[in-house]
Amino acid sequence: MKIVVTGGLGFIGSHTVVELQNEGFEVIAIDNLSNSSIEVLDGIERISGKKPIFENIDLREKAAVQNFFKKHSDVSGVIHFAASKAVGESVENPLLYYENNINALVYVLQEMTQLENSNFIFSSSCTVYGQAEVMPITENASVQPAMSPYGNTKQIGEEIITDVAKVTKMNSILLRYFNPIGAHESAEIGELPLGVPQNLVPFITQTAFGLRKELSVYGNDYPTPDGTAIRDYIHVVDLAKAHVIAMQRLLDNKNIDKVETFNLGTGTGSSVLEVIQSFEKVSGEKLNYKIVGRREGDITEAYANTDKANNILGWSAKLSLDESLASAWKWEQKIRS
Repeated sequence: MKIVVTGGLGFIGSHTVVELQNEGFEVIAIDNLSNSSIEVLDGIERISGKKPIFENIDLREKAAVQNFFKKHSDVSGVIHFAASKAVGESVENPLLYYENNINALVYVLQEMTQLENSNFIFSSSCTVYGQAEVMPITENASVQPAMSPYGNTKQIGEEIITDVAKVTKMNSILLRYFNPIGAHESAEIGELPLGVPQNLVPFITQTAFGLRKELSVYGNDYPTPDGTAIRDYIHVVDLAKAHVIAMQRLLDNKNIDKVETFNLGTGTGSSVLEVIQSFEKVSGEKLNYKIVGRREGDITEAYANTDKANNILGWSAKLSLDESLASAWKWEQKIRS
């Protein structure tokens, strides 16, 4: 079976390529290298023993997308990661996010629906829930008005996929994940943000390594036990394995609905200060951090109810916060050595 992974050299995409290849799938990775590196291909090959087919394509270029699917009309499914993904950046540059996250999705779906096998996994996000009223968050929680353009692109993306599935033969699974962190245990691939990291854990590891002067903790006046925001941090390898299980579900025609939705998280919320404490414990490093004002677009807390993914997909997160942070630190040290 041939599976296309868009954003296949990115953080989650590269780990998913590894897990797909480990399960015997033939993988074509698409990436425009805007937030990734071509060297990731070598890391994937060192782990799995096989280099995926790679296509350097910007999915905002409609003709390039059309040409790709003419060339690869025999694919069995697409896992769509390619998107810009930073909440803060999306607030500052909303048009970049709408162009990149919506146009690319539409162009891929236009070609997907023409294929013999139209199985689509969408990389969605817990941001679609906004500030949910009840914790932990179930898939039945109402989708709140988005707190950022990034979150809005995920809501719109889900709506587009649902509308398309109603009138085509496409089957889709929307995977709403919480906060992916960590790296492959081999330290051959991991999170490698270009420029200043937009996410907490790479900023922590870069600060510990001395690349950043200090870590800013955005707000300590939230209504949480220690005043800092709470998130559900999930190891990227656990997340990647869920994508393989979801794709296999579609390929085996086990989906009950044309569009299914699953939360992917650990089911446990951790505050920013708890993440810092866990990192200091597993790394032995003392982290230089400073409390600053809240950041626009951030919510108070979000963590998953994972019962549906556990019971219907047969998937659950296996790796702990400590293990996730230890792997992230191992990766940071490897790439700086």
